[in-house]
Amino acid sequence: MLVQQILKSKAGSGVVTLAPDAKVSDAARILSEKRIGTVVVSSDDGQTADGILSERDIVRELAKEGSGCLDQSVSAYMTTKLVTCTREDSAEDVLTRMTEGRFRHMPVVEDGKLVGIVTLGDAVKAQLSQLAMEKDALQGMIMGH
Repeated sequence: MLVQQILKSKAGSGVVTLAPDAKVSDAARILSEKRIGTVVVSSDDGQTADGILSERDIVRELAKEGSGCLDQSVSAYMTTKLVTCTREDSAEDVLTRMTEGRFRHMPVVEDGKLVGIVTLGDAVKAQLSQLAMEKDALQGMIMGH
């Protein structure tokens, strides 16, 4: 299954973004309200992916610096070396890269523009769906259908 199929199957395909100068407290509030794990940091009104900030990033900084980190800008703590994919990448490839890199969210970027985001859960669901279809096809062949 391709990333473009995953994006089509997602209920809300929009990506939540914040400007680099937004406060970490704003990011934490948005993550909580929307029940999501990351926000993409974009200096171009959501058109580009300049970085990503996860709930794990915030918790790590809270443990190191205390609540003072909540008043800092998201750019101070965001991951800037993004691993991205395109709509033409396979779910298997995305899942492998996420597992090896130990992260759970991957921005989908084409021609420098942010077009979506794929989560580890999305990739696992796509792989399970693919395996179920292959199983059904093999059973049909064995049963002569």
